[in-house]
Amino acid sequence: MTSLLPSSPPDSIVPHVRVEITDELDLDGLSEVAHVLDQVLALRPREVTIDLAGCRHVDAAAIALLLDVRHRLSRRDGTLTLSNPHPRIRRILATAGVDVAVPVVDSPRAAARGRARVTSVPR
Repeated sequence: MTSLLPSSPPDSIVPHVRVEITDELDLDGLSEVAHVLDQVLALRPREVTIDLAGCRHVDAAAIALLLDVRHRLSRRDGTLTLSNPHPRIRRILATAGVDVAVPVVDSPRAAARGRARVTSVPR
């Protein structure tokens, strides 16, 4: 009998995941963010982009989490990119040396996605 299932899990389930941080990234909310990032990494993405445009504060615990995510991705030849940080956040990342290990880029914001309902009007 021939099996149609692969003998090993695929290298990547999804090519790219983008996560937006819309609040402070500090010890108070870190467990929730870590949980979300664990779920993202379970998808085995080739690339993860964390958009920091809405983030106004990061602390040492957050920096450790970002570096851990980078490490976990790199073990599978994946990449982490940090995008759109506020200038103050960019300085914190540079001071901590994060920008040496993780690309920090300014990129255009993705178009808003949502649902629209179109109804036809009888003539």
